[in-house]
Amino acid sequence: MSEASPRLSPSSYRGRLAPSPTGLLHIGHARTFWIAAQRAIENQGALILRNEDLDPQRSRAEFARAMIEDLRWLGIRWSEGPDCGGAYGPYAQSERRAHYLEAWRRLREGGFLYPCTCSRKDLALSASAPNDTDDEPVYPGTCRERRDASKFAEPAGVNWRFRVPGGEAVEFADLNLGRQRYVAGRDFGDFLVWRRDEVPAYQLAVVVDDAAMMITEVVRGADLLKSTARQLLLIRALGYAAPDYFHCELVRDATGMRLAKRHDALSIRHLRETGMTPERVLEVAGWP
Repeated sequence: MSEASPRLSPSSYRGRLAPSPTGLLHIGHARTFWIAAQRAIENQGALILRNEDLDPQRSRAEFARAMIEDLRWLGIRWSEGPDCGGAYGPYAQSERRAHYLEAWRRLREGGFLYPCTCSRKDLALSASAPNDTDDEPVYPGTCRERRDASKFAEPAGVNWRFRVPGGEAVEFADLNLGRQRYVAGRDFGDFLVWRRDEVPAYQLAVVVDDAAMMITEVVRGADLLKSTARQLLLIRALGYAAPDYFHCELVRDATGMRLAKRHDALSIRHLRETGMTPERVLEVAGWP
């Protein structure tokens, strides 16, 4: 699979910040989002804030407000977003369902998807379904041969999986970490694009939104490298232009574990309340 050619020109650069309001942002987010902001400045481009509030059970309005306040406190500025509008809105994923449904229909009609009735318990019991680094089990292929996708007018009621081209190498040149290579069917399996509870999956929503918002470079954490391979397959299937990718090294705690939103003591909000300055927060996060 061929990789995207660089599109970093001062007149067209569009980067983005895409936090999820499922908890307070921590210093790992501070570092990644600061890098994203600096790359937009260096390329004389635009920076877009997108509220990735897809998960109705975990997303909370107070976390959405906190992320905007904390990013502003760090000194990060954006030109489009849920707080200021823009030409490519709405900028909250919970308001973009129609875009995801259109993409689902195109993928279904193109033969890329199949309905899946496997439960999480089924996958956990499968000996051939080890967990990969993105916390999604490698699907064992139980429903892969189903050919009844055309019978579904809507995605409701079942999971929907993208049928990966087994054995195909997906390669891309990361602008920070260099050349990356993953083999479909070995390094990752058929992945979810729509959940049975009527929620579009992360992989689909991100691809659709980045294309619709004309994003030319995606800056995010290195834990999403394998997701990039999945997303490049979706991008090709949907006929979109692929953005460039810049994956940042992860910030880890004293034990070597990567930070998560459960690390409240290292949240930007907590560090602010202790009197720490934005400069000090970024220093702790490893910038520059």
